[in-house]
Amino acid sequence: MNDLTKKVIGVTGGNGQLGKEFVGYLRNQGATVISIDINGEDDLDNGSLLMDITDVYAIKAGLHRILEKYGRIDGWVNNAYPRTEDWGKKEFSEESMESFEKNINWHLVGYVKCCQIVLNRMKEQKSGSLINISSIYGVAGPDFTIYEGTPIVNPSGYAAIKGGLVNFTRYLAAYYGPYNVRVNCISPGGIFNHQPERFIQQYEHKVPLKRLGTPHDISPAAGFLLSDGAAYITGHNLIVDGGWTAI
Repeated sequence: MNDLTKKVIGVTGGNGQLGKEFVGYLRNQGATVISIDINGEDDLDNGSLLMDITDVYAIKAGLHRILEKYGRIDGWVNNAYPRTEDWGKKEFSEESMESFEKNINWHLVGYVKCCQIVLNRMKEQKSGSLINISSIYGVAGPDFTIYEGTPIVNPSGYAAIKGGLVNFTRYLAAYYGPYNVRVNCISPGGIFNHQPERFIQQYEHKVPLKRLGTPHDISPAAGFLLSDGAAYITGHNLIVDGGWTAI
């Protein structure tokens, strides 16, 4: 069902924690995957591409290179995580609005730019599947008790960005559906990334499956939504969170 043989797929943020897993998993399913990142190697022959998702011209140039080499783009995962240096360092009451606006423009608007450019190409092809990576905090408010006694701050902009992506995905699904182009979301729960032990304990105490997720828990969802097995699924937000949003 998840056979991705001969599909050409781009993954933004391909050098990040989730991105590396997406790239590896999709390649193991038979896809030709381009790892797209602002940092790393620019070597399309070996599956990597330097690109800034906040720059329309860079996105157009990057997609043009992919199309020149492969002739099409079958799948795209918006996974990059651009953010300012002060991201997650101040509570909302003390947060700089300049920083807030910059993060919205880099992350949410960056995804919108990628969507427009990539989906217009898929519209011409009359085929394609795009995934926006959202979060449980795009569909539910944060439980601030899991951060108590830790240095972790949940950025307010994260909720605005991820919540916006969920409904924007529905808009895109309705708009591009007549052209046989599918647009879906994946909303992961918390992912283990060597957080403070107290945070891990408090998170795992609440979540029904009693553990943080791993990138490997998320990648099969991407493989499915990009595959022909999901040919009649569009506008959906697939939540992969160990039951966090169920309670």
